Parts: sequence; C-alpha cells; structure tokens
Amino acid sequence: MAEVGQMDTPEQAEFRQSARAWLEDNRPADPIVRLPLTPLEIMTEGQLSYLQAWQKAAYDAGLVGCDYPVEMGGGGKNDCQRIANEEMLAARTPYMPNVIGLGMAAPTVFYHGQEAVKQQLLPRLFSGEDIWCQGFSEPGAGSDLASVQTFAERKGDKWVINGHKVWTSLAHFADWMILLLRTDKSVKHDGLSYFVVPIRSALGKGVTVRPLIKMTGETGFNEVIFEDLEVDDGYRLDELGKGWQVAMTTLLHERGAGDLVTPRSGGMKNKSSHVNNASSLISLAKRTIRSGSTAADDPLLRDRMMQQLVRETGMAASQRRTRVTALQDHPMRLPLQNKLLMSEIAQDTAGIATEVEGAAASLYLADDAAPDGGQWPMAYMNSFGFTIAAGTSEVQKNILGERVLGMAKSK
Repeated sequence: MAEVGQMDTPEQAEFRQSARAWLEDNRPADPIVRLPLTPLEIMTEGQLSYLQAWQKAAYDAGLVGCDYPVEMGGGGKNDCQRIANEEMLAARTPYMPNVIGLGMAAPTVFYHGQEAVKQQLLPRLFSGEDIWCQGFSEPGAGSDLASVQTFAERKGDKWVINGHKVWTSLAHFADWMILLLRTDKSVKHDGLSYFVVPIRSALGKGVTVRPLIKMTGETGFNEVIFEDLEVDDGYRLDELGKGWQVAMTTLLHERGAGDLVTPRSGGMKNKSSHVNNASSLISLAKRTIRSGSTAADDPLLRDRMMQQLVRETGMAASQRRTRVTALQDHPMRLPLQNKLLMSEIAQDTAGIATEVEGAAASLYLADDAAPDGGQWPMAYMNSFGFTIAAGTSEVQKNILGERVLGMAKSK
C-alpha cells in the first residue's frame, strides 16, 4: 500500500506541502484546561474557547471545508480534506469542537438545503463560530428512529414545533440543531420532515436545554424541549415527507460512509489529554507493578494486549483501503465495518486498562494518585456511548449482513 502522499496529484501535493508548513508554524500551545476525551464531552467555556480558536485558525488556513464550494465558505478543492486531515493528525493538533456540525450537519445542509441557507450557515459552521447539535433520539424513539413524535404544525410560512429530544450532545453550547421531526401523524416514514433550527437564540423563547449527567460526572448529553418554537419554512431541508431520506444522508456521513470527507484533527499529547489505544495500554502495563513484577510480565495479559494491537493495525490497513477504488467491493462495507470495529476496539482496550489498574481504577480525575490522570476509567465508561451512537453495534451488524453480505433480513 502506498504511503501518505505518494498518490497525490500535483495540486494535492502542493496543498499538502502548504498545510504541513502552516502546521509546523501554528500548532496550538498546550491548553491550560483539561480537555475531555472527545469533543462530545466538552463541559466548560474554557474548553470550548480553546478548541474553537483552534478550529477557526485551521479554517482560516484553508484546512477545514476544503472540498466544499468557495461560495459556501469552502476551499473549492478536489479531495484535499483527506490530506488536511492526515497532516493535522500527524502534527498532533487538538480535535475540533464542532464535530456534529462538520460530520453531519454540513453534508446534510449542502445536499438538501436551499442556496441561501447554505451560504448563511456553512461558513460559520466550518469556522467553528457556530456549534451544532443533532436532534434525532427521543424518549420513545432511539434505534427505531422513524418513530419520532416531535411535531411541526404549519402556520402560513412558518412552522410551530413541539416535542422532546434526548441524548443531544453539545446542545448546551449549540447555536443550531439538525432536527428530524414529524409533519404528518397518519404515516410513519413518509410523515417525517427535516429542519435546521436555532437553539441558542431561542433559549427561553420556545427552546429549553437541560443537562443529563452521565456516570462519569460529565454533562455533554442534554435533553431539548420545544414548546411552540416558530421556524421559517426556508429552514426546511428538502421536500415535506422526505425527512427519512435526508436523515440517511446525515447517518451515512456520521458512520463514515458519505462521499464528503469530514474535517478531522486530533492526537495532541499533553498532561490534559489521553489517547485510548493499544500503545498507551502497553505503556500502562509496563508501569504497573503487581507482586514484584510489572503487569506486562503476565503472559495472558501480553496476549490480550497484542490482540488489541493487531486489531488496531488491521483497522488502520482497512481504512487505507478506502483510498483505493479497486479494493472497495461495496461502498458501505469499509465505513460501516470501521465504525463498528473502532468503537468496540476502543471499549475493549479501555476495559483491559481498568483491569490492569485494579483498585486504582476507582480513583477519579482529581486524585493525584490516579494512574494516567484517571483517564482510563473515564474512557471505559464513555466507550459504551460510542457503541450506541450512529446506530448500535447490533444495528451495524444487521446493516452489514443485509446490505453488504446480502443475507436475509431478520423477521
């Protein structure tokens, strides 16, 4: 398999060189606040401000939204977001806070929004000045997404929205939401429509956001309640009754199966960050003493750690295959497979780490005696959410079985 950069066109090679040079001179200083494991757990204004400043700088440098049209705030380039991502990850930059905006809202608005809406919303989405959240799940609709009951009633050129969304990451900081709701109660899938709606500007005026405290103590999740929120019809994406089809665009990109590459950075290593991978797990085992020897001396544990390392290496090779068209036998196989494997590998790695720590895994972040700053038990507790988001592991397996392998649909 060719190494990074060997398959670049002349235009892409020039872009890569420019991106690399800018990153060498402009990598952000270490944060003075502790950053959470992922942007979905951002809790404080200090965390958000640091990460927003990084995303804005990366956007101004042309590293975010590279493949979108210039008139919509993008860079107007061809397959350069992938290159920007590779260089940002190699430079170990912070992650970007507007993960839902970049990965889900941007492609959905781009493919289904009116031109005026695209030009209004996308530039500030790319720059990170506007934070986005996703309004899909409800108290009675999770894996069965088509059962959502949040309802919009038409009144002239406006819609009045009432309903209740839950597990809404980043809603406490969000300026906008991508919202799947019902405009017709007489049919299921064909009764769904899709909107973008203001959140921050509507707080106390039709929108209420309440935090949901997780077992980690973090409050990245929220519930969002709509009470007679008025929204212009111009913020409806696509036609009435086409909400399910629009939602598929969102979910395809959330699962990594869409054709627009999500801007992505990360990998920063400092005292406030943590990387949940096999190498970090092996390092922990080498530093953990058990009965006079290190945990890494245990042959059974060494075998389990090597299994994780092999799984990670295999997944990385599989991800590289997505750049070679001839190796893609089905357009959804690798993205769906990678999402499934990534979440389950992360959970298994963090689970083994908590076993290595033993009783020390009960120490929280603020305890100076907590190994690796208490990040491993946090990673393990948060890992359960990653096996649920964008479709549970069971849902991913069903999709792979039915749509990729051609197996009979379960009854």
